[in-house]
Amino acid sequence: MNAMNTHYPDAGKIEAVNRHTLAVIVDNEPGVLARISGMFSGRGYNIESLTVSETEEARHLSRITIVTAGTNAVIDQIKAQLDRLVPVHRVVDLTLQGSALERELCLVKVAGQGEHRGEALRLAAAFGAKTLDATLTSFVFELTGATEEIDRFIRLMTVLGLVEISRTGIAAMGRGADPM
Repeated sequence: MNAMNTHYPDAGKIEAVNRHTLAVIVDNEPGVLARISGMFSGRGYNIESLTVSETEEARHLSRITIVTAGTNAVIDQIKAQLDRLVPVHRVVDLTLQGSALERELCLVKVAGQGEHRGEALRLAAAFGAKTLDATLTSFVFELTGATEEIDRFIRLMTVLGLVEISRTGIAAMGRGADPM
């Protein structure tokens, strides 16, 4: 049987793995996050970032923003499986909507003395980071931005005495006046 008549994928074809940001509107009730993360882990999908917050108090709805990666087929399967979960009202692939706005908040603690202190302050200012705490031996910086910008900031601070990092995960929203 030749390759044109088979129902099986071409073994030689390698599909690209792409990063997708999904916005999921769910009922705000106990166990919803566990069900969604259980769906991911049970099927072997990875969650790169996950944020959750109540967005409509009167309707008891929360928005879960999930960043995951996979081939187009895997992403379609993830969206379909999320859509089938009972507490899920809507699943939107913000990546397919175009240039969604994505931001992440991180707190970065840097310890150092002498030249390293001055350099840490200079780099923080260049990145637009806010100094939340300063002692004679350390700083805590707050930076909000795209994941890539935060990653660059952390790499630079690693050389200067990075002590600790806390990141929120990605919050994302589509551009324009239309709701998701």
